[in-house]
Amino acid sequence: MIGPQQVIETALTASKRANTETIVLVTDRTEASLRWAGNSMTTNGVSNSRTTTVVSIVFDDAGARVGSLRSAEVDPALIPDLVAASAEAAAGAPEARDVAELLRGNGIPDDWDEPVPQTGAEVFAGLATSLSRGFAGEDQLYGFARHEVQTTFLASSTGLRRRFTQPTGTVEINAKRNGASAWAGISTPDFVDVPGDALLEQLSTRLGWAARRVDLPAGRYETLMPPSTVADMMIYLGWTMSGRGAQEGRTALSAPGGGTRVGERLSELPLTLYSDPHAYGLECAPFVATGTSSETASVFDNGLDIGCVDWIRGGVINALAYPRAAAAEFGVPVALAADNLLMTGGSASMDEMIASTERGLLLTTLWYIREVDPTSLLLTGLTRDGVYLVEDGKVTAAVNNFRFNESPLDLLRRATQAGIAEPTLPREWGDWATRAVMPSLRIPDFHMSSVSQAQ
Repeated sequence: MIGPQQVIETALTASKRANTETIVLVTDRTEASLRWAGNSMTTNGVSNSRTTTVVSIVFDDAGARVGSLRSAEVDPALIPDLVAASAEAAAGAPEARDVAELLRGNGIPDDWDEPVPQTGAEVFAGLATSLSRGFAGEDQLYGFARHEVQTTFLASSTGLRRRFTQPTGTVEINAKRNGASAWAGISTPDFVDVPGDALLEQLSTRLGWAARRVDLPAGRYETLMPPSTVADMMIYLGWTMSGRGAQEGRTALSAPGGGTRVGERLSELPLTLYSDPHAYGLECAPFVATGTSSETASVFDNGLDIGCVDWIRGGVINALAYPRAAAAEFGVPVALAADNLLMTGGSASMDEMIASTERGLLLTTLWYIREVDPTSLLLTGLTRDGVYLVEDGKVTAAVNNFRFNESPLDLLRRATQAGIAEPTLPREWGDWATRAVMPSLRIPDFHMSSVSQAQ
């Protein structure tokens, strides 16, 4: 298999015959995984893969047309065929709505020709040691860990060259005891900092709480949401913060009568929701690298720098996502989301929040979240693996599962307390969004719409 740099040069050479402007993205990926069940290691493995995306753009007097094709083939002889097929797709495509001038190159990055980093099962050594101690305990442990190192090369016929390596790791552990179960997860770029013993201790504590069981009806409950559950709700909010969608009256960020809700106060708490490609421990690609256009990203913006954006600042909606073409159309600044999400604004620990709760619920994980109404961003989903009753400042029992109906915007409006921001792993979206820092939130009237039979 030839190197990704050679793939790019082969594709760009072929694009000259197609008479199109061309963008090529090559992503080399190595993934290591580890599974365990019933207090025993079950499987582990390492895989390697490559994807090549060719974006062909035909400019004419009316604007531009775009064709984009992706392939997992690694035979270099097939690259010219991929370029030709992409150019053919562009020739028959409709006019692109997001047309903008392609970025020009400013030289070859210093690391362009360096080898592609790899990963392997050895990254799990520390975690495996913690798990082996856990396997000797009373709880049955199940789970999965993965580590992926993905290097993306971006190049264009206009001379653009950019490269970025993204390490991504996650650990998810389920523990079971006497019919009760609990979940804990964490995200890590390198597995150096995985607190395996602390995760197992947390799970043991939660299973201890479940020694007593209380059944509760549906209703509205004062609820403490730890960072993982907050992340699941806020990440969905981040995905819907399209400036175009809001301007066109199609989203919960649209203002009544037209325009957007930028400038509207959501919360009296000093909450700031932001993305930043250089956030410590959550570093991610600092430039656009996309094979397809959407309302929040454009193929014409490939290579464009991504900066820090405060989407909500001090409790006020501050920005929406606009690629260059949409920003020019609506007369607003360009705003591009990095592949992470952080929220700050609280100072209480979870222990302090529990201690100050007279009666309420501790909601540790969310599951199967789906959108009900995009105009209000109403979401529905299930609780799973740990809803607990808090009475007089202490966790006293596990309770049954519920279906919930809530909007992340409404949660921010109604939140009365925020905790310390902590790195966390969203359970529902952890396959797609692993880089998050969130506070805990106190919601005085979280809506548990019905009792769920899920165990």
